[in-house]
Amino acid sequence: MMGCCHCSRCRKVGASTIVFVRSDTFRWIDGEEMVQRYPAVPPYKYDRCFCSCCGTALGEPGAGNSFPINANCLDDDPQVRVQFNEFVAEKPAWAAICDAAPQYLGHPVSAET
Repeated sequence: MMGCCHCSRCRKVGASTIVFVRSDTFRWIDGEEMVQRYPAVPPYKYDRCFCSCCGTALGEPGAGNSFPINANCLDDDPQVRVQFNEFVAEKPAWAAICDAAPQYLGHPVSAET
């Protein structure tokens, strides 16, 4: 599943488009030892992860049964498209949502699992 997050945390690291990955299908190929974590502060529930070598925002690999990964760090087409926009209450006035996907003020219930 793919979604766009408009919260201030995602926007500030350039990771607004996210792909939710099932943890049982995720495998590190290389570089896991370079992942650094920045702890979440409520109301956010996922720690931020980034590469300590290049600074790329990764998302939150390993955060439960499914977790968000920054779509911008994927090399290949994940074969999914945006299905929701979350945290639209935090979207700045200058940002435009350019798709017809449903919009949620916070986390959509279906994306929390």
